[in-house]
Amino acid sequence: MPDRHGRPKSVSSSYYRTIPRRGFRYADRVVTRLRHERIIGFALSGVTYLAAFGVAYAVVRLAGPLHPLAETAVGTLTATILVFLVSMAADNSSMYDPYWSLQPLGLAVYYLWTHHGGFDARQILVAVLVFLYSARLTSNFFRDWPGLSKEDFRYVAFRRRFGKFYWLVSFWGVHLFPTVLVYLGCLPLYAVAQTDGAPFGWLDGLGTVVVLGAVILAFVADEQLRRFRRDPANGGRHMNGGLWAYSRHPNYLGEIAFWWGLWLFALACEPAWWWSGVGAAAITLMFVFVSVPLMERRAAATRPGYGGYRDSTPMLLPRLPARRRARELG
Repeated sequence: MPDRHGRPKSVSSSYYRTIPRRGFRYADRVVTRLRHERIIGFALSGVTYLAAFGVAYAVVRLAGPLHPLAETAVGTLTATILVFLVSMAADNSSMYDPYWSLQPLGLAVYYLWTHHGGFDARQILVAVLVFLYSARLTSNFFRDWPGLSKEDFRYVAFRRRFGKFYWLVSFWGVHLFPTVLVYLGCLPLYAVAQTDGAPFGWLDGLGTVVVLGAVILAFVADEQLRRFRRDPANGGRHMNGGLWAYSRHPNYLGEIAFWWGLWLFALACEPAWWWSGVGAAAITLMFVFVSVPLMERRAAATRPGYGGYRDSTPMLLPRLPARRRARELG
């Protein structure tokens, strides 16, 4: 029979007094486990990337004198393969994600390290801007990554879709393909490193504004999205405030603008470097036709009302608010 509190008399009342205590202990164990998992993931990533860049440099040195572009191609391929092997061992392709933002910094440092002679103002400026970009994007990943238990939803979908062929797809599509895109996007860094004494002109100023503005734009957009997601009241909703009221993907817009900003520095060195914009063009196409559609299919399937937001808000380039457009047209 239950007592006056509705509890079975056969169970000691001390048992019920321990329930909150047990709950707290369980919560503490969960928090501790997640903290340890996060530390392990960070440590593994740090060791992986230090080893990847170290092995890449050693392989380039052993390969003998090559053209600088060939050296960086060999080096970045070597680093990508090593990161891929760690991804397989950890069973998590998200191990590769920071490589996108670390590769430009590695290439910039290598081009300047192997550069003969002193550094001019443009080379120093571009190196600082690339560092800001890499630091911002890399920290953005690690601030939200809980550890090896979390893998990007796109990679999880690839696992379900390709089954036993997943790691083959992961190597070519998740690891190597982005490496090639970033390598091409960094061609302007080679142009900057190889050009000494070219006068500092208006294209340098424009490139500085575009690159710095792109880094700030992506930072603000990601911070707005982070605050939105951390509010429990926004569960299942889509972000449509702040910068996201003018563009469905302002963080992607900042990412794309960064690569075109680097290209402006190449043009400032010499118009003959126009072809180095092939990387920025390829990255733009990748975001427009691959990354954005993948994100939007998921958003449409999981967030009610996203279709209306998609129809009323530009994908990347913002347009003037309706009232302002009406006044200008009137």
